Amino acid sequence: MSIESKPRLRRAEASNYLNQRHGITIATKTLAKYACIGGGPAFRRDGRIPVYDRTELDRWAVERLGEPVTSTSHEVTR
Repeated sequence: MSIESKPRLRRAEASNYLNQRHGITIATKTLAKYACIGGGPAFRRDGRIPVYDRTELDRWAVERLGEPVTSTSHEVTR
C-alpha cells in the first residue's frame, strides 16, 4: 500500500510524506520530539504507535510554510 492511499501514516512515513508532498525535510526523531514538547502536527495513537492523519500533516505544513512574500522586509507573523 502506497503512502498516498493510507489514511494514517506512521512517523517515518509522515516524514517521507512531508518531504514528497510539501518539500519539508523533517527527521523522524524531530517529529518524535515535537510529539513530546508540542509544535508538530497533531497525531493519534494506535495503542502505543503514533499515527498521523494526512489532512493534519497537510494543515501543519501549510501553517509552517506561511504566506508567500516578495521581499525579506515583509514581517513574518505566526
